[in-house]
Amino acid sequence: MANQGALSDLTVLDLTRVLAGPFCTMMLADMGANVIKIEQAGKGDDTRHMGPFKNGESAYYMNLNRNKRGMTLNLKDPRGKEIFLEMVKKADIVTENFRPGTMEKLGIGYEDLKKVNPGIIYAAISGFGHTGPYKMRPGYDIIAQAMSGLMSTTGWPGGEPTRTGTAMGDVLAGLSSAIGILAAVNSRRTTGEGQKVDVALVDSSVASLEIINMIYLVEGRVPERIGNRYESTYPYDSFKAADGSLVIGAGNDKLWQNLCNVMGQPELAERTEYLHVKDRVHKHEELKPIIEKWTAEYTVDEILEMLNGAGVPCAPIMSIDKIVEDPHIAGNREMFVKTEHPVAGDLTVTGSHIKLTGTPASIRTPSPLLGQHNEEILENTLGFDKEKVAELKKDGVL
Repeated sequence: MANQGALSDLTVLDLTRVLAGPFCTMMLADMGANVIKIEQAGKGDDTRHMGPFKNGESAYYMNLNRNKRGMTLNLKDPRGKEIFLEMVKKADIVTENFRPGTMEKLGIGYEDLKKVNPGIIYAAISGFGHTGPYKMRPGYDIIAQAMSGLMSTTGWPGGEPTRTGTAMGDVLAGLSSAIGILAAVNSRRTTGEGQKVDVALVDSSVASLEIINMIYLVEGRVPERIGNRYESTYPYDSFKAADGSLVIGAGNDKLWQNLCNVMGQPELAERTEYLHVKDRVHKHEELKPIIEKWTAEYTVDEILEMLNGAGVPCAPIMSIDKIVEDPHIAGNREMFVKTEHPVAGDLTVTGSHIKLTGTPASIRTPSPLLGQHNEEILENTLGFDKEKVAELKKDGVL
């Protein structure tokens, strides 16, 4: 029997749009879940209208919504709400990322849904969560990065607080939501009861700051922007070579010794002021030019060969054009996958980063066209006939 994925027994009703929610349900779909993406009729997910585009189709949307079936539904229409509640009875999970209270106003919040299906797992992603004084504030990735401390510690000393190069607040919330959903699924196996999974973009970003939080909580020091250096060990930084830049992560005393040996300066490792991790962190301003004087004499590739041979973690600083050609990342790890879309045609999307040996994640189908599976879903799930579906579409319910 062909692999159906580790989550092939789960049905997800996906009301999410843009990034955090779709990233969560993308992972579930890649691992085999039956994800039904429910969009607003005539408009769809906001990202359908965001570039880059291929043959008029949004690559942003296509990447995040592969492996999902798509339908449209007007949840403000009583018939749309009724259809949704009937689908909830047969589903395992509902995901949404509206502002708190929106689903309740429609009569389909968690308390409403668990009345028709006590086992339903309801996952809500929002900017600030469903509790607390900020819960009604709108939230985007940049808000999460600003209010979590992530921006305050990203960038160079003396420079402006900097947003990370991608929407990490959204991605972290999507990952957190997927983990919360799977935890709730496991809990339901023993209790028979579903529950609400409440994930905030800000919380997810705060959780990611690990050592930044602890420095302040333990030492009372507010961490500042330190470029590519790491607060807890050194050398763990970027360095200039003769033809570019690379990073070196000599994260413990043994690796520091190995680095000094490769540099031809074994005596550095024995100097009292550089002997242990805490010493090197304290003396990082002295150490960087010493190491960079050595790296400047060689090309990036030459340094990588020497350091990898000595077991010292290091890497070139790569741009996406190099990454998509990399034999390990793109080749062996299959982090870029060729697909075929009915409108866009040939399209390469980002592969699944979760590797399961028995039930591997895979990209089986392209993202749906708007309302593509209305008829199929309503006929197979609720027993509607084609005439009923046509009537609902004519009346603006679909």
